[in-house]
Amino acid sequence: MVRRFGSAAAAVSIFVILAGLLVGCSDGEREAVPELPKRICWNAFASSDVSPILPTGEKATLSAWPFVLTEDYDSVNCVLYIDGNTKFSASVSLEAFEGVDWSSFNKANPKPIDVGEKGILWGAGAAAYFICEPSEGPNSPGKYIDLQISTHSVPDKSKLPSVLPKLLRQLVAFVQRELKCGASAGS
Repeated sequence: MVRRFGSAAAAVSIFVILAGLLVGCSDGEREAVPELPKRICWNAFASSDVSPILPTGEKATLSAWPFVLTEDYDSVNCVLYIDGNTKFSASVSLEAFEGVDWSSFNKANPKPIDVGEKGILWGAGAAAYFICEPSEGPNSPGKYIDLQISTHSVPDKSKLPSVLPKLLRQLVAFVQRELKCGASAGS
């Protein structure tokens, strides 16, 4: 009898260990990118295009300023938080004169990409600018649009070189439509 009791206790112990392992595995399998609206950041991006570079988590929160670019409101931001931490952001700025300064990205060793005018890609983000209305002289402002996308805690960084330029192109197209910039203003 003692032997059977020992066997039953061992069987219960093994069951508890296996159950714990299974719970751990199923928790890992259930982790996913939190549910997002179909489109995010002023409706510029399909969530399905952004999701491949987002980490898993419980809750996503989106914070986006209304998309308004004027002399008084010269920049807008959109931030996607997962579990309270910034994981994806997009910003658009209106500049009066050509001369976008991306020198802060030099340490990240950016690579040129074919988006807008002089688009760049670095380890965790991408940027481009395009000319909506050129300046007609040193005292005549134009509309130069600076666009940037940043990521944080990307689970598979090998996806960034293909995903970020695509997202940046979508952002350029969105801004061109919203600001009614000509197709020749950038790609």
